[in-house]
Amino acid sequence: MMKFLITYESNNGDYKNTTLNLSSNVTHNGSICGNDTQAALVAVQFGEGHSWSINMTKNNETYQGDFITLTYNTNDTAVFPDAKRRGPVTVVVKDPLPPVQLNTVFVCHNSYLVEAENTTQIFWNVTVQAFVQNGTVSKKESRCPADTPTSAPTVPPTIANVTTASTTTLSPAPTTAPKPVENPDTGNYSLKSGNKTCFLATVGLQLNVSQDKPLLININPKTTVADGACGNTTATLKLNDGNSTLIGFTFAVKNTSASVQKFYLREVNVTLLNRLNGSVISSADNSNFSKWDAFLGSSYMCRKEQTLQINEDVQVHTFNLWIQPFLVEANKFATAQECSLDDDSILIPIVVGAALAVLIAIIVVAYIIGRRKSYAGYQTL
Repeated sequence: MMKFLITYESNNGDYKNTTLNLSSNVTHNGSICGNDTQAALVAVQFGEGHSWSINMTKNNETYQGDFITLTYNTNDTAVFPDAKRRGPVTVVVKDPLPPVQLNTVFVCHNSYLVEAENTTQIFWNVTVQAFVQNGTVSKKESRCPADTPTSAPTVPPTIANVTTASTTTLSPAPTTAPKPVENPDTGNYSLKSGNKTCFLATVGLQLNVSQDKPLLININPKTTVADGACGNTTATLKLNDGNSTLIGFTFAVKNTSASVQKFYLREVNVTLLNRLNGSVISSADNSNFSKWDAFLGSSYMCRKEQTLQINEDVQVHTFNLWIQPFLVEANKFATAQECSLDDDSILIPIVVGAALAVLIAIIVVAYIIGRRKSYAGYQTL
């Protein structure tokens, strides 16, 4: 899996960021296996004139990537709608990964980045073996640094010099509290119908899965690919985080015959996959939601954390949500209807009312005390 973050100059002279994803149709014309004297080449072509390649060389014991070449075509107006420079742009960068032993498969499930000339190339779920020997893929693996867990240094145990059992006390080893999971990064996602953007979403996503033991999973926007479909009365956004987590959001229009219509979130489904073979670990679906409603032609916003209960084992937490599944104009969010969690204005009448109640109570108490004092003075006279 790979995708590319590209900064380009627009017709207005400012610089914009865009994301180039692999299309559904990818060819590999020109790829060669290589041999002792010729480098191996993996070359792929996709989309409207985009291509990517890496050549690999070997010595007696190892093989290694040499140069990575990315060519993106700014004539693709769906990705570069207002690029000042038109035509193919080629970026060549040295492969930063270390050599791999021959007869060994290189594996990297986690994402790693290669940056050069206003581009960031992101790779994940990589499995490759160059210069395969005897036509058989090796069972030995070499993992990338991103897949290698960072282990804490081993501290040898301290042995107390025990003199008498009655005077020596062994203190329990201090326990370290688990580090809390931070809020997820906010991602920007969009769908297109032809050359026109038809769905916009900005959201941070976190899964809470409690089948075997509680587990929080943050969805990484840098490795997440958006797909889905736009329609007049239904729209679906599908997010794929590195082929390990799939989340789908389905929106619908209610009161389709009314003059004033609203959209709402109707369904959410979550699928967890095995990164090694793509098999389904678990799946959950809830099609009975009626949340995030807003007038058609507007957007919905909720900056505070929200929880979507998919089933008894799976929850989806959202952060910094801003979404518009219908009637997107000029690639921009329309006026947002904010959720009640963000609406602090309701606190104002509550605070004012509480203050007035306290003031009235003080006046009543003062009045009663004053009357009692007056009555006591009258009795004395």
